[in-house]
Amino acid sequence: LGYYGDGLNAIVVFAVCFMPESSQPNYRYLMDNLFKYIIGTLELLVAENYMIVYLNGATTRRKMPSLGWLRKCYQQIDRRLRKNLKSLIIVHPSWFIRTLLAITKPFISSKFSQKIRYVFTLAELAELIPMEYVGIPECIKQY
Repeated sequence: LGYYGDGLNAIVVFAVCFMPESSQPNYRYLMDNLFKYIIGTLELLVAENYMIVYLNGATTRRKMPSLGWLRKCYQQIDRRLRKNLKSLIIVHPSWFIRTLLAITKPFISSKFSQKIRYVFTLAELAELIPMEYVGIPECIKQY
């Protein structure tokens, strides 16, 4: 987590390479509690605008959250948090992620769709946000 610009504009980094594998017996429990933790953290830390940096590189398919889980997250996020989200930056987007978002685009708001940006390199990400506030895991740097 870091901040950008003037004020309390948060940068929230979500590294998918650290997600649990879907083959774990308690996977559903872990994901439900992870969602609660993420929302609780956002509610505490987000005073103004914020952006999410979704680090997808170096991630196996078994660690990627399901469409159902992502949809549930989107539906349960408080309106204030949805409104204050200024950008969802997906770094190293896989073909699967791009296809998934293209398929679901008709079912999500156009305002939310406009907030999604694909970034293919960390250098490209550095052009958008101050990297000194973004903790990039080593596995992503090597990707």
